[in-house]
Amino acid sequence: MKNVLVICMLVAAPFVWAADNKPAPQAPAATAVSGEVLEVKDVESYTYLRLKTAQGETWAAVPTAQVKKGAKVTVENAMVMNNFESKALKKTFPTIVFGVLGTGKGAAPQGAQASAQPAANPHALPGKRVEAPDAKVPKATGANAYTVAEIMTKPAALKDKPVVVRGKVVKYNPGIMGKNWIHLRDGSGSAADQTNDVLVTTTEDAKLGDILTAKGVVRTDKDFGAGYSYKALVEEAKLQR
Repeated sequence: MKNVLVICMLVAAPFVWAADNKPAPQAPAATAVSGEVLEVKDVESYTYLRLKTAQGETWAAVPTAQVKKGAKVTVENAMVMNNFESKALKKTFPTIVFGVLGTGKGAAPQGAQASAQPAANPHALPGKRVEAPDAKVPKATGANAYTVAEIMTKPAALKDKPVVVRGKVVKYNPGIMGKNWIHLRDGSGSAADQTNDVLVTTTEDAKLGDILTAKGVVRTDKDFGAGYSYKALVEEAKLQR
């Protein structure tokens, strides 16, 4: 994705990275990470795996799957997240790999993961899916109403303040760290200076192409690692159509 990425994207049972309690080496920023399963932790919607890889030990998180200790697995669509906090496990991971299990790699994915077709990575950060065409959408009305461009051009003034923004869903990534990630555009702003698109995180569902109003709080200077950082985004959003 609820959380993702996950992302987002879990249950209590703290664990450590390695026997000496030192952080594991950071996993490579690759499209796949392979290794032997040393430990398995199942939580709601996700399975955490401690892997022994050629680069050393690292933790990985995938959608719920039946994985046995000692299995050889490959985590595909892999993305490294730094300083990821799992509230369910009450643990902050210095580094962790998010992705999906490759088929035939020692695991039997459950639910949608059991399909013979490759599953979309629920932890992939926004920007990984096909975009819907832009559209001009009238500005929201009432208190705290702003256009996308107004939010993106004055993040300092709006930091931690409630906003209402209306736009078209041009990107949608569900289940990232327990939330759904939505990119809204309303025809304002400029692609050249990245003021035409605002990221909204919410626990509510949406669809690519929806026209909706999001009511949330502006957060600034959020860095999710792996090169994904945002000078402004709207979090804790409630959606209206």
